[in-house]
Amino acid sequence: MEPQAGDEAWIDAIWRVSYLTKVQHGDPLRYRVEGRRRLEATIDFWHSWIARCAYEGDHAVEVRRSALALKAMTYAPSGAIVAAPTTSLPEAIGGGRNWDYRYTWIRDATLTLTSLFVLGFTEEADAFKEWLERTGAGRAEDLQIMYGIGGERSLPELEIPSLAGHRGSGPVRLGNGAVKQLQLDAYGQILEAAYLYGKAGGELTDSNWSFLRGLAEIVCARWRNPDQGIWEMRDTPRHFTHSKLNCWIALDRVVRIARDQGRDAPVERWERERDAARAYVLEQAAPDGWFHQAAGHAVPDAATLLVPASGLIASSDPLALATIDTVRRTLERDGLLYRYLADDGLEGGEGAFLLCSFWLLDCLIHAGRLDESEALLERLLGFSNDVGLLAEEVDPASGELLGNFPQAFSHMALVLSCAHLEAARRGEITPGAAVDYAEGALDRLLAKRGAMTGPGAAGR
Repeated sequence: MEPQAGDEAWIDAIWRVSYLTKVQHGDPLRYRVEGRRRLEATIDFWHSWIARCAYEGDHAVEVRRSALALKAMTYAPSGAIVAAPTTSLPEAIGGGRNWDYRYTWIRDATLTLTSLFVLGFTEEADAFKEWLERTGAGRAEDLQIMYGIGGERSLPELEIPSLAGHRGSGPVRLGNGAVKQLQLDAYGQILEAAYLYGKAGGELTDSNWSFLRGLAEIVCARWRNPDQGIWEMRDTPRHFTHSKLNCWIALDRVVRIARDQGRDAPVERWERERDAARAYVLEQAAPDGWFHQAAGHAVPDAATLLVPASGLIASSDPLALATIDTVRRTLERDGLLYRYLADDGLEGGEGAFLLCSFWLLDCLIHAGRLDESEALLERLLGFSNDVGLLAEEVDPASGELLGNFPQAFSHMALVLSCAHLEAARRGEITPGAAVDYAEGALDRLLAKRGAMTGPGAAGR
């Protein structure tokens, strides 16, 4: 019989290993009732979850869609957060920069949690903290930059020649060879997330503190070393500005945690190393008056926009302004930023990186350039697909989405940028002040909650 308008069809798709017996569902009517129950329970869950979103202001639809996307990239049984749920979607059609992102990068996950913090979600941070404790076995020295969603440590990179790839863009890869790289920024992002987690009311236990203290000691021992950096370059290690910046962040935040909580710690030594890392960033990374990609590599890199975003210097500092101008002049294509345009040891090109464009937007907001910020935000939101999702990159010429999809980086950046812009419109951001952008957003949320629950709140 031909299907008619209003008919329902229920399909249950289950993967299982081949040696297990196929399950027979039996009565079709019972199956349909059970399917309807599951669907309604699923819808109720998502409505209940997003109802706790604390965001108010323009672009609420886009912010909530991004929050839902980030939550959907969380593996419920373990609390792990994937960078993207796909593998090998190309950064340029026909090119070979096709990577497997179905894993949990410590950096990506902690940045995602930061964006959820400023929306009022904290349960995901609790779950991720427990996952990280189990995965790292509580030993800071065993921390990797990335893991499988079940805590898997071995993620060998393999090519699958039998698959042609998206639109013929091979190779298709399984696993990721970056797993064994040294990426110093991961330490800074964990300690930043831990600091914000504590400010948001999360509990840092004695075992948590032992782990964080161990990370601080590793940073003290390693921050002067070169690494592969945030972009995971498969080339000779460099002294990346972004990596040194995150070493400063790591030591700055761990000192704050220790002092705020009265923890036993070698704070004076950490402060000396923190100040040395700061001096390195200001002196070695910016000899020409703007921040280079790495010491000895005088090329622009969009990741240097995070120097003012971290609070190391003010957004109005001449070094910050010169870096923004240099990055825009060399890497911008009509509001879209490439990560960098320098040799990285790989063949082929890539699209403009959406995360970097949102970083630029944040710098403009905190510099008080709101008209320019609003125009850039509208342009970036225009690259979302028909259901409001963003990929990793965009082709500036065609507007086509590129790279793995949906991308946690892009959606967490959208959340933070919208929150910053709304605060700036309300006059809650002092243009040019030296402030950690993420901490400022969290402070505003906490202040709002305090106003709602403080004395006299019931009469409002």
